[in-house]
Amino acid sequence: MSGKSITVGFVGNPNCGKTTLFNALTGSTLKVANWPGVTVERVEGEARYKDRKIKVIDLPGIYSLTSYSIEEKVSRRCVMGEDVDVIINVVDASSLERNLYLTLQLLELGKPVILALNMMDIVEERGMEIDLHRLPELLGGVPIVPVSARKRTGLSVLLHAVVHHSEEEPHGQVMTYSKGLEAKIAKIQKALSEQYGPQAGTRWTAIKELDFDEEIRSEYPLDLPDVLDRSYEKQIINEKYDYIEEIMEECMVGKERKAALTEKADKWLTHRVLGVPIFLVILAAVFFLTFTVGDFLKGYFEMGLEWFSAEISLLLTNLGAAGWLRSLIVDGIIAGVGGILTFLPNIFILFLALAFLEDSGYMARVAYVMDGIMGKVGLSGKAFLPMVLGFGCTVPAVMATRALESEQDRRRTILVTPFMSCSARLPVYLLFSSMFFGKYAMIAAYSLYVIGVLVAILIALLADKIRPKKLENALLIELPEYKTPNARTIAIYVWEKVKDYLTKAGTTIFIASIILWFLLNFNLGGMVADVSESFGASIGRALVPFLAPAGLGMWQIAVALLSGLSAKEVVVSSCSVLFGISNINSVEGMAAFSGVLGAQGFGVLNAYCFMLFCLLYTPCVAAIGTIRRETHSLKWTLGMAVFQILVAWAAATAVYQAGSLFL
Repeated sequence: MSGKSITVGFVGNPNCGKTTLFNALTGSTLKVANWPGVTVERVEGEARYKDRKIKVIDLPGIYSLTSYSIEEKVSRRCVMGEDVDVIINVVDASSLERNLYLTLQLLELGKPVILALNMMDIVEERGMEIDLHRLPELLGGVPIVPVSARKRTGLSVLLHAVVHHSEEEPHGQVMTYSKGLEAKIAKIQKALSEQYGPQAGTRWTAIKELDFDEEIRSEYPLDLPDVLDRSYEKQIINEKYDYIEEIMEECMVGKERKAALTEKADKWLTHRVLGVPIFLVILAAVFFLTFTVGDFLKGYFEMGLEWFSAEISLLLTNLGAAGWLRSLIVDGIIAGVGGILTFLPNIFILFLALAFLEDSGYMARVAYVMDGIMGKVGLSGKAFLPMVLGFGCTVPAVMATRALESEQDRRRTILVTPFMSCSARLPVYLLFSSMFFGKYAMIAAYSLYVIGVLVAILIALLADKIRPKKLENALLIELPEYKTPNARTIAIYVWEKVKDYLTKAGTTIFIASIILWFLLNFNLGGMVADVSESFGASIGRALVPFLAPAGLGMWQIAVALLSGLSAKEVVVSSCSVLFGISNINSVEGMAAFSGVLGAQGFGVLNAYCFMLFCLLYTPCVAAIGTIRRETHSLKWTLGMAVFQILVAWAAATAVYQAGSLFL
């Protein structure tokens, strides 16, 4: 079997297992970019069946082919375009009734559609049964392939169906509407064909004309006042669901036989009173693992870095390298980049835990639980999802605000999202909490994550009080079935995050380490022997009066915070270079560092204010650039950056001044 490559569009509801199935089919062939003209992510991969190449496009999760959100517009344009040969509609078999609405819309497009019936293992666990002979009959003969993305079963059958059905004629009419609607559809089809040609006179286009779909009506305007006298969208939706109910009655057996584990778990996890405390306990458990397991593994990384640094230093000495070159490589690059790499185990554990929570279905519950709190500050629970993503990285968190309906809500969510403790801040917390808080290090670090959420909510509340126009912010979010996280999906997620971390270490932090070394070793007269006479020291001293009320009145601390604007991880590597502490993350390095700081009066209160300032001040340049792209306003972005510095200063100053009264 040979021939041209086939392009497949993966379409399905959110949380139907579409991405897990996509990863199972395409493996490591993923390519990520943006769709032309929009900021929605485009993910492509490649699969093969025998000698046929199959290009797979993973489209954003949608509930229908309306054109209200960016995701719906992107998915609709893609599947309607000539590039897509076959549509694979991924359906959650355990929630068949809800998924079939999108299926009926896809079948009306007039393109080859294959139904991938995912999560069949959950259907069996619940004691339910789907009649796989009757279901395709009621859906116009569409091929139905039972698959399990988690167990990677049915994949070859699915690819076979793609190849076999790619050149077949589209399916015929699946469902018949009421007599009045069918008469209107026929008249509209005839008018479209006469006015715009046969290609426009499709059943799909006629139905969207009756829906008063903006895109279709602007592309194919019709003067049929007797037919298009009002929007028939609600009637069409109701009749579709009536037909879906008929399908369920004929095809689903034992639907109520066994209560889902999901419902039992949600009695506790989405409880109005207990939901938030349970979330905080789960978050605390994540950081317990991040500290305990991560610190154990970090010790081996530190030993490796010590050995590597000593070997490179010895090699450069034997080669007769100049002192400045040895200093640049050992004290600048290795100390800077290496210091960040030792935190990789902690970062890995954090991302692994977040991926586990996300893939299990729990993160959607967090948004649901937080809906009440977010509603009181003028946002919906949906706005909490970008905030949760902010625990990983501010950049995708800001991009996730696209899911919010209004521009006003998007900007307010973007304003508060950077207050979430991204993973780049974790090295700062780990270093300073371990040095100054001993056995209470985890509690100190955990408190910063909670403070970030509280500050974000407080600022959202203040923004809600002063905004001129109040909007309703109802939460519409699906609570997916709980499921055992897929190892492959988690592995891909964690690897992508770790790869980003390593890439940043090899680029941004590498360059920042060199720039910082230069600033600390040169002034207008050339290279200096005393770092206090360098460019960096001059810049830091200029910032000391501003930072002193917050307990951060050391020029080295000022320069470290300034360097953190390139990437928050650089704060740690900057401290290593600024204070001349090699391998600052080792037990010996931390002891030396705390001794140097203690000699200058920098104690527990100063350390906490330093971590608090790192939590709240302006995010890295990558995040600022993303905010600029998402808001399309340089003025608003710069204003937000200044505002966050002031918030950080005010909070750190308040804590330091109040704490000084007792310590």
